[in-house]
Amino acid sequence: MIALFSLTLLVLASSLHVEAQDSGSRIKVYANRGDNITLPCRLEGQSNMFGNRIKWSKLEDDSTETEVLISMGLHKRSYGNFQNRVYLLEMDDNDATLVITNLDLNDYGTYRCEIINGMNDKTAEVDLELQGVVFPYSPRLGRYNLNFQDAEAACLEQDAVVASFEQLYGEWRNGMDWCNAGWLNDGTVQYPITKPREPCGGARTSAGLRTYGQQDKSNKRYDVFCFTASLSGRFYYLIQPKRLNFDEAVDACKRDGAEIAKVGHIYAAWKLLAYDRCDAGWLADGSVRYPISRPRKSCSPTEAAVRFVGFPDKKQKLYGVYCYKPQP
Repeated sequence: MIALFSLTLLVLASSLHVEAQDSGSRIKVYANRGDNITLPCRLEGQSNMFGNRIKWSKLEDDSTETEVLISMGLHKRSYGNFQNRVYLLEMDDNDATLVITNLDLNDYGTYRCEIINGMNDKTAEVDLELQGVVFPYSPRLGRYNLNFQDAEAACLEQDAVVASFEQLYGEWRNGMDWCNAGWLNDGTVQYPITKPREPCGGARTSAGLRTYGQQDKSNKRYDVFCFTASLSGRFYYLIQPKRLNFDEAVDACKRDGAEIAKVGHIYAAWKLLAYDRCDAGWLADGSVRYPISRPRKSCSPTEAAVRFVGFPDKKQKLYGVYCYKPQP
């Protein structure tokens, strides 16, 4: 039986709110970027927590393991990007719940909790899922120009990370259809098809994720599927008296106390905030796009989408600009 519960705790003056589903021994925790969250783990039976050995680690998509926190009595140590962002809740002697503060895009995934207390031990896994959106990306050079390292950098430049298989699969189930193959974070190359057709794997094949399997990360070149999560600032279209070229667009956002928005910003605003604007505007990568959440004539009549105009000559004064103002 699936139990749905919420957990609200006051820790170091920060409010923690987690919605989780417990399906047998596997727990899913859902959160937003920037949240402080808890990953539950407890040792059943009698124990002396002072003498427990606790290890939290993150299971990566390439089958490697990243250490998060190790605790042996009063001695505790956190690692890598988790330093100064994780600690144990320790509400009682049996509690090994992990707190992660200020969630970032790389924190999603599966975490393993291991507790050893003499002859009594426990291992549990918790899936942490960030609310977000997957979007396909190719640079100004055109499709199929990114090796894996380039793909990672391209997503990072757009306020995103390379998407996982699970994230792309979730978008496909929600109707994503894209015929260009792109990198995923496990080193595979795939693309989602909901409407089978000849140029995209064949008209008689089933809908699903088409895969090229593992590819040479250095020498093979494709597009990339990026994942971004909720915005921590304000995304908006900047009203201007006239159309702008790219340099003028950058300057206009700066004068408004903001920065020119990234592709990840426009997708997050469109998907998570239902942002809708029928004005094409410059973005930081030199592309021009506009977000439509309410399809209508002349503004994406058939579907809700972030419409892509292209990478026009940056000297053209034909477009507006989308800005992003981070929270102070």
